[in-house]
Amino acid sequence: MSEAHTGAGDIGRRVAHRRQELGLSREELAERCDMAPGYIAYLEEKPAVVPPDTLTKLAGGLETTPRQLLGGLAERPPGATPGAAASPRLEELDTDECLRLISPGGVGRIAFNGRYGLTVLPVNYRIHEGSIVFRTVAGGTTDEDLRTGWAGVEFTVAFEVDRLDEAMREGWSVLIQGPLHHVTEEERRELARLEVEPWAGGERELYLRITPTRMTGRRVRAAA
Repeated sequence: MSEAHTGAGDIGRRVAHRRQELGLSREELAERCDMAPGYIAYLEEKPAVVPPDTLTKLAGGLETTPRQLLGGLAERPPGATPGAAASPRLEELDTDECLRLISPGGVGRIAFNGRYGLTVLPVNYRIHEGSIVFRTVAGGTTDEDLRTGWAGVEFTVAFEVDRLDEAMREGWSVLIQGPLHHVTEEERRELARLEVEPWAGGERELYLRITPTRMTGRRVRAAA
């Protein structure tokens, strides 16, 4: 059995996720890959066996690799493959570009001083009116560690989002710093419409919001 047939039911989800990250419609992806839009829809919605040549076209249109679409890197830390881009260039990103990159939402990392020292945790997030919104367990360790105990006094935290292209040895990262706010019940009703869905599941009904006071970013590109 070829590699493209492994975990075929998961390929469609990865295709849809990457397409949305790039801000592409199904029609735009189909045009990039020289495929019918209906096939893209079928692939994203139904378990399907994807021939190797089709997988290669999809990876090209999605600016990724066949291996990533197959989930072959799921158990490895990003960047585990040795090497670097040819003549890499490091670029500083302005605030507008940082916001553009993180605006689709996804997974980021919150960093704060917890009861056991410096703590970094991955969370699913969305952007709402320029702020980072995520969910956690009410009364859980993260909730308690992020409460100051004084009304109107909030901890300052850091939040990082990145995207790495191992095949091209390129990528970007955005670092946000700002106060973390435990939302009120009235605010919660509005934020619930964002559909922030934690991968970890469970009862995570406490919404937290980070208001950026500083935002910086970097991008590594291979020389043209």
